[in-house]
Amino acid sequence: MKYDPVLNYINGKFVKSHTTRTLDVISPIDGAPLSKVPMSSALDLDDAVTAAKAAFPAWSKMPIKERVQVFFRYKYLLEKASKELADLCSEENGKTYGEAMAEIEKCIELTEFACSLPQLVTGEVLEVSKGVECRTEHVPLGVVASIVPFNFPAMVPNWTIPNAIALGNCMIIKPSEKVPLSCGRLAQILKEAGLPDGVFNIVHGDVEIVEAICDHPGIEAVSFVGSTKVAKIVYQRATSNYKRALALGGAKNHLMVLPDAIPGMTAQNVAASMSGCAGQRCMAASAMVGVGNVDHIIDKICEEAKKIVPGETLGAVISKESKERIERYITEAESQGAKVLVDGRHTTVKGKENGTYVGPTVIDYVKPDMSVAKEEIFGPVISIMRTNTVDEALAIENANPYGNAASVFTQNGGMARYIIDRASAGMIGVNVGVPVPREPFSFGGWNESKFGVGDITGKSSIEFWTKLKKSTTKWNPEAGINWMS
Repeated sequence: MKYDPVLNYINGKFVKSHTTRTLDVISPIDGAPLSKVPMSSALDLDDAVTAAKAAFPAWSKMPIKERVQVFFRYKYLLEKASKELADLCSEENGKTYGEAMAEIEKCIELTEFACSLPQLVTGEVLEVSKGVECRTEHVPLGVVASIVPFNFPAMVPNWTIPNAIALGNCMIIKPSEKVPLSCGRLAQILKEAGLPDGVFNIVHGDVEIVEAICDHPGIEAVSFVGSTKVAKIVYQRATSNYKRALALGGAKNHLMVLPDAIPGMTAQNVAASMSGCAGQRCMAASAMVGVGNVDHIIDKICEEAKKIVPGETLGAVISKESKERIERYITEAESQGAKVLVDGRHTTVKGKENGTYVGPTVIDYVKPDMSVAKEEIFGPVISIMRTNTVDEALAIENANPYGNAASVFTQNGGMARYIIDRASAGMIGVNVGVPVPREPFSFGGWNESKFGVGDITGKSSIEFWTKLKKSTTKWNPEAGINWMS
C-alpha cells in the first residue's frame, strides 16, 4: 500500500475506528492499491457528534467576521498545496491531472464565497411602529453532516465545508469509501488554518454510517450528493427523523443542437462535456437531441471525440464494475439498432493495463425509449437522438425524470430563450456544454435530481445551513400602545 491506513478524524486528531472491518482503496489509473479505509460503526459517529457538540457553543458564538478568518487562511493554504491536492485527487479518483487541478481551483472559489458571508448574512432591521423595532438574524443549526460522492473527492466536500462552518455550524463529513484520502488532507489544512478542534470531523464507512447519520438525534441537518436512488432514501430517512435534508441525485442532461449552431464550437463543447472527468459528473452531457439536419455537426463531434486519448486527456472510470456497466449500455444500444460511431469499449492504456478506462463513445440513431437515452450512464458516452422540431426535442428533455441541466446550441437568441423558458431543468446553458453556475450563483437541479428546498452552494445555501431568528424590541413607554405594539 502506498499510504498508511486511512483513519477517522475526530476532535482534531486522526483516530482508529472502533471496527476492524476495512475496504481496499484502489487507484483506477493502474489498479495499484493505495490504502485501506475503515468501515466505521455507529460508535465512531457518536464520538464525532460528541466532539462536534462540545465545540459548537464557542464556535457558534464567535462573530462571523472572526470565523471567516479561518477560511481566508484556508484559501491561501489550498493555493499553496494545490499541486499536492491535485495529484492526490487524480490518483484516487482516476481523473486527469488537469481536471484535478480545475477541481482544486473550484475549491478555492467556493472558499472565496464563504469569506464574503459576513456581507450576506447581516439580517434586517426595521422600525415597524413608533418605538418598535424588528430584527432578523441567521443562527447556526448545530451539528450538521455531509455525505459526499467519489467523483469529486475535494470539490464536493467544499460545496458544504466552508459555508456550513463559516455560518457557525460544526460538521461531520462522510467521504466516499472509494476516495477517502483527499478529505483527510483537507482536514489537516483546516487545522493549519486555525479551525478549532471538533468543528470539523470525518467518519469513514459505507451504508451503515449513512444510516447512522440519518438517524442520529444529535445531527440537525444532512446534505447528500450521489445517485437518485440513494438520494431518495437519505432524504426520506433523514426527514423522517425530523432533520433538514438536501439530497442531490443523478442526471440525464440533454444538449439540444440546432442546425444554425457553430459546428466547431459546438463539437468541442459536446465532446468535452460528455468526456470530462470520464463522464462521471452530474453535469456531463449524456444525451444529445439533434433538431433537423445536424449531420455536419455530428461529424465534427466524432472528429473531436477521436482526438481524446485515454490515459492522457481522458481519465479512468472509478472501478472495474463501472467499466463493465458502461460497456453493457453501449452493447445493448447497438443490439437495439443504434449506430456506434465512435467506440470506446475494450480500451486499455499501455503500461496501465490494470486501469479501468472506457474510451469516448458516440452513439447515433438512439431512440428515446432505449436505456442509453433514459438512464444515467456515468461514463464518456453520448447518445444522439434526432427530431424534426424544437418542440419534439423539448418533449424528450421534459419526459426524462431528471432535471439537473440542459443546454441548447444555436445562434438564434429568440430560440434560445424559448428553450430556456420550457426546459425542465434547474441549470440551463446556451452554447455551454457544462452550465455550472459560478459563485455566488447556486448549484442545484430540479425534479429527481434534487430532493429538498434550496441549493447546496451560493447564496441559496445560507437558508439551508441557518435558521432565522426574529426579535421585536421596544424601550420607550412614551411611544404609547397601538395594535402593532
